[in-house]
Amino acid sequence: MKIYYDENMPFAREFFSGLGELVPFAGRELSQETAAEADVLLVRSITRVNQALLQSNKQIQFVGTATIGVDHIDQAYLNSRNISFSAAPGCNAVSVAEYVLSALVVLAERYLLDLSGLTVGIVGAGNTGTRLSEKLKALGIRYYLCDPLLAEQGDEREFVSLERVLSCDVISLHVPLTTAGQYPSYHLLNRERLTRLTDKQILINACRGEVVDNQALLELKQAGHGLKLVWDVWENEPDILMPLIDHTEIATAHIAGYSLEGKARGTEMLYLALCKQLKIKPKLTLSQFLPPASITHVEIKQHFDEIILNQLVKMVYDVRRDDGIFRQQLSCQGFDMLRKNYPVRREFSAVTVALAEQASNNDVPHQLGFNFPR
Repeated sequence: MKIYYDENMPFAREFFSGLGELVPFAGRELSQETAAEADVLLVRSITRVNQALLQSNKQIQFVGTATIGVDHIDQAYLNSRNISFSAAPGCNAVSVAEYVLSALVVLAERYLLDLSGLTVGIVGAGNTGTRLSEKLKALGIRYYLCDPLLAEQGDEREFVSLERVLSCDVISLHVPLTTAGQYPSYHLLNRERLTRLTDKQILINACRGEVVDNQALLELKQAGHGLKLVWDVWENEPDILMPLIDHTEIATAHIAGYSLEGKARGTEMLYLALCKQLKIKPKLTLSQFLPPASITHVEIKQHFDEIILNQLVKMVYDVRRDDGIFRQQLSCQGFDMLRKNYPVRREFSAVTVALAEQASNNDVPHQLGFNFPR
């Protein structure tokens, strides 16, 4: 069995080497001719899997994407050929939530904002929006959820309208890209909705670039609008709207979900799905392969406050690093190479936080996802 896998999937060789012959490929370069011999195809979001890619392949049994999004997969075509499909919903939800939190910490410091006094509107309350809401709750930050699909499906959480969310101090987008149905997300923030935002708001996009009309946003900013932008995803990646970069507070190369844990969970989820497909018992787990973090243990000796939060979050992940890399190296390396060569980033869970007696009455770090001491 030939297993073709995106070369940027961490631990793919470790997970799949016992299941067949492994063939790595570059995500945007996979051709119909190359894919013709695959029995199993494992991709990330930059590879479009459709009839054009697979029409020469007569034996493929399984397609998996190590991502939460599936807009790059023609599932109807796979179903028409009885090809099994699996995604990795929620694999990088924690990573994206920590990206957003790092951005908020950075902007709070830059503009002397009181985080506890902000309201955050979360558009999309699936895995990622939920993880973000949990972290905001731990910090006592008020948040509002907007997800009409989940509301109609009977989700018992409290939801508000999109208009209510768009009035919050911070708007964070966490929806899949859809173009059909009652609530399509394509250009959800169109020109008209963007013009309703105020100079004091913060807009964060870490889901799909096409959820916001990038050209309309650029024109709004060029006209002098003060809306603060945290931008990880862009329309037409990798050929993005370059002039928009200069109008962002934080700009990155679609890496919000690129923690080592986030990417590796996607690999593990596909491994489990393929084992199920092959009717074999899984023998491997992610914990066998994750290395220790560079800093593994921290002790807090005073009451937890926003200063400690700032230090703790940036110690694990300071989004300014990725913003600097993006601005300095995009023109010479290109969008995809920045993603391919992304430096190792860990999640809060890689660090154990101990609370000294004088700080032990505040368990916020562990609610945020830092490890408990054993």
